[in-house]
Amino acid sequence: MSEPTPPATAPERPSRTQRALKRLARGGRRYALPWLSARRWHRRLLLVGAALLAGLIAIAFAIGAELAIETHGHWTKQYPWATLLIAPAGFAAMAWLSRRFFPGTDGSGIPQAIAASMADNGLVRRQLLSFRIAIAKTLLTLGGLLSGASIGREGPSVQIGASVMHMLASRRRRHRRSIASHRDLIIAGSGAGIAAAFNTPLGGIMFAIEEMCRQRAFHANSTTLTAVIFAGLMSLAILGNYTYFGRTPAALAWPGGIWPVLACGALGGLLGGGFARLLIASARGLPGRLGRFARHRPIAFAAACGLATGIIGLLTLGQTYGTGYAESKAALEGTATLPMAFMFAKMAVIWLAFVSRIPGGIFAPALAVGAGLGSDISLLLPGEPDPAILVLGMVAFLAGMTQTPITSFVIVMEMTANHQMLLPLMATAVVAHGFSRSVAPIPLYHALALPALRGAEARALVQQRAEAATRAKKAAAAGSADGAAGSPTEGAANPPDDAAARAADAGPPASDTKTQAG
Repeated sequence: MSEPTPPATAPERPSRTQRALKRLARGGRRYALPWLSARRWHRRLLLVGAALLAGLIAIAFAIGAELAIETHGHWTKQYPWATLLIAPAGFAAMAWLSRRFFPGTDGSGIPQAIAASMADNGLVRRQLLSFRIAIAKTLLTLGGLLSGASIGREGPSVQIGASVMHMLASRRRRHRRSIASHRDLIIAGSGAGIAAAFNTPLGGIMFAIEEMCRQRAFHANSTTLTAVIFAGLMSLAILGNYTYFGRTPAALAWPGGIWPVLACGALGGLLGGGFARLLIASARGLPGRLGRFARHRPIAFAAACGLATGIIGLLTLGQTYGTGYAESKAALEGTATLPMAFMFAKMAVIWLAFVSRIPGGIFAPALAVGAGLGSDISLLLPGEPDPAILVLGMVAFLAGMTQTPITSFVIVMEMTANHQMLLPLMATAVVAHGFSRSVAPIPLYHALALPALRGAEARALVQQRAEAATRAKKAAAAGSADGAAGSPTEGAANPPDDAAARAADAGPPASDTKTQAG
């Protein structure tokens, strides 16, 4: 007899602790595996590499700009009147190269980056941002500084950083692996360019948030932070932990310090807003004969702007050439004073460089205008320290011109390494922004971005038509080649008679020849 089978027992139910451990293990795999993914780390390393490359180009640009300004200063010191030849020739050459070979490099660079972030078409974005444009923008801006133009490198640094990041986005899109959206990478590259150009990482982040995302929500948090951090690290590794204007220990005594804040904020806001409105109107077109001259003969007009820049430079003993960095720093250190007319002369040469359409920014020269404004206001308030009022003037004019109060006071605070002036700088920026809005309701860079976007769309349309025509020619050539290859077979099947052959050898009739000639 067989033994009776034991009754089936129910499987042992896992305890609560075991179930919790299993859930924890599943959750750990769910969150740890993506972090260990080779594809994800590859994308992050590409982002870091692009940020380092943007920082490296911005640093090389900064070193080249200093050499260009020093070289121009050496020339004009030995031969002051040579600027009447150097400036017109340099302006004309930079304008011709920009228009003929490198469209998309003219102007500041910040409006171009904003326009690219607004564009939905990849071909339009490539008209504004590319590695070719980044290199050309660098070289042409250096050429403008070598000619004595009152331009800066901060706007071109923004376009350079955005171009490098856009190149990364385009490469990854072709492989269908997205690091971030085109817009987020452009914003991140813009912030990285500002951070590396002036060693102002907080200023780069605030610029990305306040200026680049003025009309849209900011979502590029980690991407922007990564780009700014590694571009800043590249700057620290090569140039060290420097401050753009050196350390300015000046401070204001309260409550008496409220008067410089109000004076600089009100005058800087009105003056900066008025200057921004002038630039916007000039971008739309100059009036009368001057406008016709600029439209029909742009290279000659650029040469005329260079000649006027050289004349103003001679009248001001060379103080209006370049970015104005040396004059502003000397005034902050107390080793030199700025004349009362410096502010207006500097604004004039900035406007001349702007309307000539040569590549170059207006951000750093605007700081020099603000220093001149602060110097003039300090004459009216003799009891206050001059360096403190100069710093307030910088913030006021910059905030009034760009209508970015947070970016303005953060960048100036980092440039001067003066945290004691934080509250006065904030108050001045707010006052200047309020007065500027009453004069210029549209922010400067966003108003300039619209013409840049329309120009890029027009160039993209021309390129599309040219590519379509090229494809049509290739298709027609391929069709004719196929027809020529098939004609011997057809001829063998249906050989022409002698009369037809003689007619073919004789060519078309006279009437047909006349028709073709007509």
